[in-house]
Amino acid sequence: MTTFEVVAEGLGKRYGPTRALDKLDLAVPGGTVHGLLGPNGAGKTTAVRVLATLLRLDAGRASVAGFDVARQPDEVRARIGLTGQYAAVDEILSGRQNLELFGRLCGLGARAARRRAGDLLERFGLDEAASRSAGSYSGGMRRRLDLAASLIRTPRVLFLDEPTTGLDPRSRNQVWDVVRALAADGTTVLLTTQYLEEADRLADRISVIDTGRLVAEGTPDELKSMTGGDRIELVVRDAADLARAGGILTRICGADAEADPEIRRLNAPVADRVAGLVDVVRALDEAGIAVEDIGLRSATLDEAFLHLTGDRADEAGQPVGAGREADPA
Repeated sequence: MTTFEVVAEGLGKRYGPTRALDKLDLAVPGGTVHGLLGPNGAGKTTAVRVLATLLRLDAGRASVAGFDVARQPDEVRARIGLTGQYAAVDEILSGRQNLELFGRLCGLGARAARRRAGDLLERFGLDEAASRSAGSYSGGMRRRLDLAASLIRTPRVLFLDEPTTGLDPRSRNQVWDVVRALAADGTTVLLTTQYLEEADRLADRISVIDTGRLVAEGTPDELKSMTGGDRIELVVRDAADLARAGGILTRICGADAEADPEIRRLNAPVADRVAGLVDVVRALDEAGIAVEDIGLRSATLDEAFLHLTGDRADEAGQPVGAGREADPA
């Protein structure tokens, strides 16, 4: 039987007249990475704070590691780790001193804290920098130190709230490796992220929330399939042929072609991927339309996200992705 380490039923949370969470349901199986995606202000961080016992819920119920977050918060806290959007380390102390301090705050004796700090420094590839001040660490190293601190007590459930925000691609990959290893060792990870590729690469399942409600849930591939599956994509050589090529693509695919005139690109969903591609190539050739590129591609998680939440705009007028949630305060 599947054991669910995180369960939420009808969660509700208000900030004045604003509903940050509105009857949110969530179920995360043990030993998996579960992604939580949503537009800015969708309720992702609020959900994490409620589940981590940092906020009181106004409605519904939730349990983490088998304990009720409202009635048994101390039991929940003893079994979880939490890493926020910014590394919470003391930059004056060394990496080793940071972890020993966290160990003592978690109730470990001096010897046990030193031993645990050494184990974690080695596991996170920080042993050679253990004696350096955390202020001299790169962003990726500080993030790994912060993750290590959240694992002092080997939590059953780890909440990661946008753990790779601001990191370069190499540092991001290092954090991804750590998250994969944690899940492989049996830790349950609930991950919020502003990077859709991150959710695609890491999450076993993803919950998409919007305005505090669950709007879709499934594996990354299942969510992608909601946008129509495979698409034919082509780039015409001459922009003057864009309209004619779009008409051909629409007729053969049986769906309106989407156009990006700036880069002369067209795409449309197709049911029979191989036969559709052959027919489009033949029709374009007969019409004398030259193309620079043509092929099949699968839907991306970005497209699925916009399909599920709508192409809303933020205050700056830019499309909203799974970005950082505004602090409700």
